[in-house]
Amino acid sequence: MKSLGLVGGTFEFFHIGHQKLIETGLLFCKNLEIWVVSDNIAQQKDPRIQSWQKRCDNIKSHLSESDNSRVSFHELVDEFGAASYHVDAKAIFCTNETIGNCVKINKIRVLNNLDELAIVEVPHVYSRDGKVISSTRIRNGVIDIYGNNWFDKISFGSDIHITKEAETLLKEPFGTLFEGPESDHSIAIKKALDSIIENNSPIIGVGDVTVKSLQDIGNIANIALIDEKTKRMVWEGFREIDQSLYDCVIECQNPPGMLTKSLFESCKIAIDNWTINRLKTLIVVDGEEDLAPLLLHLLAPINAAILYGQPNQGVVVRITGLDSKSRCQSLINLFEER
Repeated sequence: MKSLGLVGGTFEFFHIGHQKLIETGLLFCKNLEIWVVSDNIAQQKDPRIQSWQKRCDNIKSHLSESDNSRVSFHELVDEFGAASYHVDAKAIFCTNETIGNCVKINKIRVLNNLDELAIVEVPHVYSRDGKVISSTRIRNGVIDIYGNNWFDKISFGSDIHITKEAETLLKEPFGTLFEGPESDHSIAIKKALDSIIENNSPIIGVGDVTVKSLQDIGNIANIALIDEKTKRMVWEGFREIDQSLYDCVIECQNPPGMLTKSLFESCKIAIDNWTINRLKTLIVVDGEEDLAPLLLHLLAPINAAILYGQPNQGVVVRITGLDSKSRCQSLINLFEER
C-alpha cells in the first residue's frame, strides 16, 4: 500500500462514480488528498455549480468516519494542482477522460527530478440505462446519484389515477408561497421571480392565471401549461394568453385526478425543447393540469423553477432538486391503474 495518493475533480452532485474513485484511492493508499476544483474555475465551467465548501461537505457526508479520517481536502486552482510538484505523493487516480493530464503531470515531474506517480485508471460506473453516470446527467434531471432513472419504477403505458393516500400527502405545502391580492396577480408573480436566482434553468408556469401573469409582466414562461380554467371553473382570461409567444404549442388530454401518458409525453417534449434548443413550449391541456408539477419535477433539470397559483393566496415556487424529484417519484408511485 502506497503512503499517499491524489485525486482531483469538480465533484458536483457527488455520485457513486465519485465514490468508486475515492474508495479505489483509499484501497491503494493509506491517505488520500482530494483536490476539488476552485469556485473560480467551476463558475467559468458552469455558474450553477455549488461552492467549493458545499462540494467538499457533500463528499464528507457520503464517506464513512473511518474514510474521512484518511482524506484531506484541497483547492485545485489550475490544471495540474500540486500533482506536478508534490514530493510525498506516490499515486494518482483518474478516469479515462483525465488520464491524459496524469501523463502530462508525470512528464513535468521527470523534468523536476521527481519520481513518476503511479497512474491508476478507475473504470466508469454505469447507470441502469447503460450510460456513464455523470454530474451532467444528474443536473439535466435524467438520473439520480445512484444511476437510477427517475422514471425507472413508473410506467406510462397506461394512465394512472390519484389515490386517497397520494391526495392527502399532496395537501402538504410543496414550495414557497408568495402572497398577493386576487385583484393584481402581478404582485405575487414579481415577488416569486425576485426569489429565483438566474441560473440558466427554465421557468415553468402551471395554470392559466400564472401563465398570463408572467406574460403581463413580460417574463414569458419557458414552459407553460394551461387548461382554460381557474379554480376548476372556465376562465375567460385564458383567451388573452398569446400563444404566438411560444415556439411550440402542444395539445394533450388529462382528466381531473389523473396523470396520463398524453400529459407525460407532452411535458417530456417541452422539457426536451428547452434543454436541447432553448425553445419555449405551451401545453394546452384538455382536462386539468393541477397534477402536472409531479411529472415536471421528475423530467426537469436541476434548478428549474416551477410556479403555480395558490387560490386566494398568491403564487407558489418550488425549485427542482434531488429532494423534489424524490418526493414526486414517491407520490406518483402511490397512483394506480384502474
